Amino acid sequence: MEITAIAIDKPEEMNFILGHSHFIKTVEDLYEAIVQTNPAMKFGIGFCEASGPALVRYVGNEEHLVELARKNALSLAAGHSFIIFMEGGFPINILNTIKNVPEVCRIFCATANPTQVLIVETDQGRGIVGVVDGMKTKGIETDADIEKRKTLLRTIGYKL
Repeated sequence: MEITAIAIDKPEEMNFILGHSHFIKTVEDLYEAIVQTNPAMKFGIGFCEASGPALVRYVGNEEHLVELARKNALSLAAGHSFIIFMEGGFPINILNTIKNVPEVCRIFCATANPTQVLIVETDQGRGIVGVVDGMKTKGIETDADIEKRKTLLRTIGYKL
């Protein structure tokens, strides 16, 4: 068994969701879930099939995001994993919908941070064992940091 860290290749500020599911219809069900929840969101989905032809299945409504999803899914090559890249929205806008798709087993991360995916490879195949999302924590927030956090959340409309 070998463990490798694979960096997600994406533009710096772009959000994505990385998850695990159990069935080939995931790619179509995720598409439907996103457009029903946030029709204006642009996105691309890549899904790693875990049996049969073991292909990267893909769909989306914005070609450059679909290409990003295909490329990253193939780089991970981890059975039944999926990755969604998005513009015109944030993971928080669709995350609960994605979690409620019947074949979705887990979400590893939903972030815009630099991310490394920890992949284990055996003689059978590859799987995701975890992620490194962003950087190491540097300390504890101060009163000024608390005020900045509260101001940001209210400025972008997530808190009143």
